[in-house]
Amino acid sequence: MTNETINLANYKQLQERFQYLFEDELIQKICEVSTIRKFPVETTIMEIGQTITHMPIIVNGSIKIMTEDDNGEELLLYYLELGDTCAMTLNCCSKQTKSSINAITEEDSELLMIPVEKMDQWMVEFKSWRTFILDSYNTRLNEMLSAIDNLAFNDMEQRLINYLRDRAMVLHDGELKITHSQIANDLHSSRVVISRLMKKLEKNGTIKQHRNMVELMEFKD
Repeated sequence: MTNETINLANYKQLQERFQYLFEDELIQKICEVSTIRKFPVETTIMEIGQTITHMPIIVNGSIKIMTEDDNGEELLLYYLELGDTCAMTLNCCSKQTKSSINAITEEDSELLMIPVEKMDQWMVEFKSWRTFILDSYNTRLNEMLSAIDNLAFNDMEQRLINYLRDRAMVLHDGELKITHSQIANDLHSSRVVISRLMKKLEKNGTIKQHRNMVELMEFKD
């Protein structure tokens, strides 16, 4: 992990990527108080119980947000991409509580880290910030409801297909470097069940399997 202050090149990068979200004055404010942190793939950047001091916004890459049950078993809630922030983190920041999620990078990622004390201040000063925060809450809430619906109303085969599609869309790649054990962990299932379903999906032409890689055929050119 590296931690960088905002320089001119970073400022231009943020302006290019976030001018559709924030006015230039707010981008300048963000640059004055924030840092950019770089994390390699499969890095846990936030853990359950961790004290939150900064609010992250994705500059590059993607992150999966996981929760845990009482037995410590993980379940995927949603993914974050460019320009996204985590509603669970926002909630913890606003209430000054500890993290209730695990956040893990899906690929090499860059995060803009904004001190939590700026959240309330900018809610008053900048309409674009208020809109961003409220829209983020709404988007993440809908994604969590979708995850709950998927868990409650879809069988494991459909959940597996939805998972592979979502991951492919987040990574913009139909060739997914992932193992059956990783899929089972994300879906709160067993490797045996996932392996059986993956064979079924391969047999009906939905996927092709390679060593530690799955090719989703509907994303094939």
